[in-house]
Amino acid sequence: MTASVVTFGDCVIRPVRAEEWRASKELRLVALRDPVAHLAYLDTYEEAAARPDAWWRERTANGARQFIAEAPDGSWVGNVAVLIEEAGTTDWAGLAVERRQGHLVGVYVAPGFRGNGLTRALFDAALEWAWGRGVERVRLVVHPENARALGFYRKAGFVESGVTVPRADEPDELEMVVERP
Repeated sequence: MTASVVTFGDCVIRPVRAEEWRASKELRLVALRDPVAHLAYLDTYEEAAARPDAWWRERTANGARQFIAEAPDGSWVGNVAVLIEEAGTTDWAGLAVERRQGHLVGVYVAPGFRGNGLTRALFDAALEWAWGRGVERVRLVVHPENARALGFYRKAGFVESGVTVPRADEPDELEMVVERP
């Protein structure tokens, strides 16, 4: 099932197609150069740039459901991806997943497109897709010093769950959740 394409201002928000792995890779590399990337992502520009094309093809074709915001000139200016986590499994951090849930990752919007509602429109597309797959809640994990992200997530209806995710040499990250409406 493919999510529908929606527009927000001059941008189109849509799911990424498997053959668009190069553009997905390029957007990720741009995001990893953001001044707060060290707070927002678990990998670095150098790590991501060194991955072989086969890794990017697999990630785009079979990884999380990725939604992008495409500007009128065809450039990708925003991204959010949704992983579905099944109850009874463990997540990327080794924590038990207690119920079927979505997990938002890879959030990025280019600086010139921030603050106008585009990030919320990307989240709405991702949440609609997750709710359509029967998840009970959607979560994300955020660094406690990433004030811009924390502020947005709270405005988008996410609340801190009380769960923290340990990080080596960093403060524990905060899990934030939104329950199914």
